[in-house]
Amino acid sequence: MADKAKGKQRKVTVSCQFCLTLNRVDIGRVNHSPKCGSCGKPILLDRPVRVTDDDFQQVIKGAEVPVMVDFYADWCAPCKVMAPVLDEFAHAHIGEVLVAKLNTDMNPRVAQQYGIRGIPTMIVFKNGEEAARRTGAVPREDLEKLLASA
Repeated sequence: MADKAKGKQRKVTVSCQFCLTLNRVDIGRVNHSPKCGSCGKPILLDRPVRVTDDDFQQVIKGAEVPVMVDFYADWCAPCKVMAPVLDEFAHAHIGEVLVAKLNTDMNPRVAQQYGIRGIPTMIVFKNGEEAARRTGAVPREDLEKLLASA
């Protein structure tokens, strides 16, 4: 929060959930309701954003804040348990961390690249590099610890 007081920008690159255009957004200014540069619709950063094989590296490497990625699959029961926990975590940390979700069934290249063997797996990236990892459904307190350990 001290960064906000100093006026430091914290940029992230995210896909518009409506038109899939990549946008560079200052995550510290989410209360100013950022909009997609292409379609003009709101970019919602108070919830996990979707990432794919095509945009994963650009999102991770371009982030000036930690990025917590949930590697999941739609059929996975523990992943379904984690969904509301991640929503709550993203909302609580808006402006501090980017929370993203990658469907491992639809995006096998990135899942293979990071050696995802069990889901859900949460990986925190800092400066484009893996900083911490946790596999399995966990309570929000464990997500807080995972972020702190990164």
